[in-house]
Amino acid sequence: MKVEQMMNPAVKACSPADSLNRAAQVMWENVCGAVPIVDSESKPIGFLTDRDICMAAYTQGKPIHAMTVELAMSRKVVRCQLHDDLDSAMRLMAEKHVRRLPVVGPDGKLVGVLSLDDLAYEAAQPLRGGVNRQLRDQVVEVLLAVSKGRIRARSATTN
Repeated sequence: MKVEQMMNPAVKACSPADSLNRAAQVMWENVCGAVPIVDSESKPIGFLTDRDICMAAYTQGKPIHAMTVELAMSRKVVRCQLHDDLDSAMRLMAEKHVRRLPVVGPDGKLVGVLSLDDLAYEAAQPLRGGVNRQLRDQVVEVLLAVSKGRIRARSATTN
């Protein structure tokens, strides 16, 4: 199976110059907890989560309408290609400990997002009388790998 078969193509993005308030509005209106950040050519240059917005508001002590996305976004972009195999995209998610991958086309422009939510939903769908057990097992492995990365990072800061 290819990434393009599983990704969400109706992804909304923000620019680095947008306010954090605008990014929060995009997340609220599209029922998502993160948005890719793209440059003027629609190429991914960052990622922003709802947690990033909250932490920026807390650490900067400013209202979110007074701060730009650029201040809070992660500049580490782990992405996959539209025609990549789903297995390789899931391995990438596990290795890099990310829950979402911006998906780019051959020109490097954003065409969608592949998330653990998308994978979990597909893994739970009936497949000839049962669930897709192989995909379900792979999703569990990715989730465990992502969670282990977060747990290691958290314990490193508390020790």
